[in-house]
Amino acid sequence: MLFLVPTPIGNLKDITLRSLEVLKEVDLILSEDTRTSGVLLKQYDITVPQKSYHQHNEHQMTPRVIEWLQAGQKIALISDAGTPGISDPGFLLVRACHEAELEVTALPGPTAIIPALVVSGLPCDKFYFEGFLPHKKGRKTRLEFLAGLPCTFSLYESPHRVHKCLVQLGEHCGTERKAAVIREISKIHEEVKTGSLEHLISEYHEKKVKGEIVIVVAGR
Repeated sequence: MLFLVPTPIGNLKDITLRSLEVLKEVDLILSEDTRTSGVLLKQYDITVPQKSYHQHNEHQMTPRVIEWLQAGQKIALISDAGTPGISDPGFLLVRACHEAELEVTALPGPTAIIPALVVSGLPCDKFYFEGFLPHKKGRKTRLEFLAGLPCTFSLYESPHRVHKCLVQLGEHCGTERKAAVIREISKIHEEVKTGSLEHLISEYHEKKVKGEIVIVVAGR
């Protein structure tokens, strides 16, 4: 069986008891970065072997993992933070498991999308998740699509691009559109900024920020 195990996006205490149980019982842990995951595993005295599984080797690794699963191994897939498959490797392996008629189970747990939505103060009964926008080709098309959505939408952005992204959102959505920038969820320096895109553009003008960022924008 393949287990998809979410890992904390900030505070290491956010991991679930069931996730810890699975990580201790599997034969192998596939990690996006074994050094990053090693900190979490050491914190909870988990000594299960790790192998790297990331966006640069997943095509090569997937057939090998399928062979290990077919041989009867129990394997957990984790990413550096959050739920595997959500803007992180996982899709290819899950699809391959289904094609090979191997069992897959996904544990509930940390992801940046939901906390950002509910803390934004914007309607979250319906929402659209974009993930990361393309850096160049196709970016304008995606922004135009997002601007026309009737529901709240969210996207991930890197800290050095956050101001540029807010400016572009203002150009397509209108600077009066309500939005929120949520940074470093579940970490010591967690920060939530809300207001119009115009206000947020001003807030992040020439402001150097660090950490993981989620931008949430109200629907049209």
